[in-house]
Amino acid sequence: MRALQTDTSSYTIPPALTKRSQQKRSLILSAAIRYFAEHGYESSRVGDIAAELGIAKGSVFQHFGSKDGLFLEAYKESVNQLPGYLAAPDDVKQKGFFAVLRYRLENAARMREHHQEHYSVMMLGNYGSDMNIKKRIGRFLSQEDPLGLKAFVRMGLERGELRRDVEPELIASIVESTVERFQDSLTMSETHPELFHGTNGNGKGHGQRIEEFIMVLRGAVGAAQAAKAS
Repeated sequence: MRALQTDTSSYTIPPALTKRSQQKRSLILSAAIRYFAEHGYESSRVGDIAAELGIAKGSVFQHFGSKDGLFLEAYKESVNQLPGYLAAPDDVKQKGFFAVLRYRLENAARMREHHQEHYSVMMLGNYGSDMNIKKRIGRFLSQEDPLGLKAFVRMGLERGELRRDVEPELIASIVESTVERFQDSLTMSETHPELFHGTNGNGKGHGQRIEEFIMVLRGAVGAAQAAKAS
């Protein structure tokens, strides 16, 4: 007699359970972003986040594995919610790479105000996390490019505004490391002076500091002809 065989090729998790699980994960992530933004990484406890939602702590670990895993996903979600490099009006983009950069820096404070929790979590990941988390954040930024940095650099190259004797990856790395820190210093140097020592501009206004920064960056990665034209 032939043994009965169960056909599992078309078996899927019931849609209702899948949807419920996704909703629960989303609720946990939203609560975690709020909690990390308010209390910081070290002072945030998974048990407190779970208690706020009225669920067992094990449910959080089931979805995210660990506190580090939960924070990493909160960081990813936060960065994905922030405006990318090319999130500028069309008339600004038509003026080119450095005009878009100037627009981004001039609106840094507004971005922070409109995305306070997400910005705070991003700051925690960039400045207040341990090396293990920083490595995972670095991989995420490199692989997924959530802020569209590569497309931004590509635009500058296509317009002839950036150097072609330097690898695009190196230009992207320079832009990311300098622009992001300078942008953070514009909005956070007064509240976090320990992170941005010596970057308060010595009394200079934001506008002047932005122009000086763009001048320096243009000198480093700008095409020679474009630099002369400016």
